[in-house]
Amino acid sequence: MPEVTPKASLQYRVPYADTDQMGFVYYANFLVYFERSRNEILRDLGIPYVELEERGVILPVLEAHCEYRLPAKYDDILKIVGWGEIVGKARIKCHAEVWRGEELLASGYTVHACLDKKTLRPVRVPSEIFG
Repeated sequence: MPEVTPKASLQYRVPYADTDQMGFVYYANFLVYFERSRNEILRDLGIPYVELEERGVILPVLEAHCEYRLPAKYDDILKIVGWGEIVGKARIKCHAEVWRGEELLASGYTVHACLDKKTLRPVRVPSEIFG
């Protein structure tokens, strides 16, 4: 069973700039929302991403997946929920869901490598992330 972080969540009001000509949130912006949840997960664990970088660890995205169910629109208030899990010695998978009230709009994940910032070589997932 993989080690999983507690869920983190944040609210986000959709600005007009996030929408496309159809009036829906542009599909790629959901990956930006996923990034917001990743940052919130790390912050909730007491190790903000900026602190990881200061320690010489970076988390580049290796894979991104998003399944769209319903569109989000300008001025919607979204709840973005995220959690992570270790999927290898130097890899993590961050899951995210985007909700509008009780409606699940999108869900997906990103897979990240844990790399040394200078050498770009894999390093173990920092113990602070998963206890």
